[in-house]
Amino acid sequence: MNTKYIATMASAAMLASSVAAGATELRLSHQWSTADVRHQVAQIVADEVEAANVDLEIKIFPSKSLFKPREQYKPLSRGQLDMTVFPLSYAGGQQPAYNLTLMPGLVKNHDHAARLNESAFMGQIEEIMANDDVMVLVHGYLAGGFVGKDKCITSPDDVQGQQTRAAGKAFEQMLAGAGASIASMASSEIYNAMQTGVLTAANTSSSSFVSYRIYEQVACYTPASDFALWFMYQPLLMNKSTFDGLSAEQQQALMDGAAKAEAFYLEEAKKQDANSAKIFADNGVEIAEMSQSEFDAWRALAQETSYKKFVEETPGGQDLLDMALSVD
Repeated sequence: MNTKYIATMASAAMLASSVAAGATELRLSHQWSTADVRHQVAQIVADEVEAANVDLEIKIFPSKSLFKPREQYKPLSRGQLDMTVFPLSYAGGQQPAYNLTLMPGLVKNHDHAARLNESAFMGQIEEIMANDDVMVLVHGYLAGGFVGKDKCITSPDDVQGQQTRAAGKAFEQMLAGAGASIASMASSEIYNAMQTGVLTAANTSSSSFVSYRIYEQVACYTPASDFALWFMYQPLLMNKSTFDGLSAEQQQALMDGAAKAEAFYLEEAKKQDANSAKIFADNGVEIAEMSQSEFDAWRALAQETSYKKFVEETPGGQDLLDMALSVD
């Protein structure tokens, strides 16, 4: 056997080994820091898979180090990315049905969100994902609330005439319908806008309210409690072909890790809301809670604004909306 042949065979063996090794490593991307609950969800799955000893490793790329936040769905669907923790409404431009996963008043509280995750509505969303070669490993919603610089916001009447920042297009539509003036900006800009008088009210997630120290600029906080308007679906997704290509043992390890992570996600989401309320109260901010009648008033307004626009813009949108609203 000549030297050239031996070298060629060695190179081929090394390449095969590299391919095999690469097949056991999954890349998971997300936009948040390693302290964030969404990173912790990903880490639970990675740790459980490692502990299962099934020749599978998940490498996590946090803090938008691999892909930009809103640009992860397309590479995931194409198999260029294996896994991501991703606010699904970010992909609403590609699949308009996903906009329903950030819709005011659609989710009442975290337990209601958990029931939605097991509903025919979510089954339909997952069918749409499957057509894009995407599947859900871990379901999860995070909640948010309102702040007011001068007054509490619990009902549609409370935002009339206010300069308001909303988290998401559907919320802007609803708040404008209530008579608010809308100022679009990132949640990281709320503090300065409140400080300079550009904003008198704002809507965003519980975690953002705390991390950006909004309690220093407001008089009242309406956190997510028994009733809340702002819930955003932020699941851990996986490329379906990648999952299907794994061994049965590897798939089971992923599913076992996902079940543990999902239970953690639900409990931590509830804790974040309660923790945010405590931090605002400790800083002298009044805490208000939304009542059933106020929630119903917001939802009635959403029906005439955000929901109506969604149905107009989305093929099959009315059926999908009805499925979601049918979940008690």
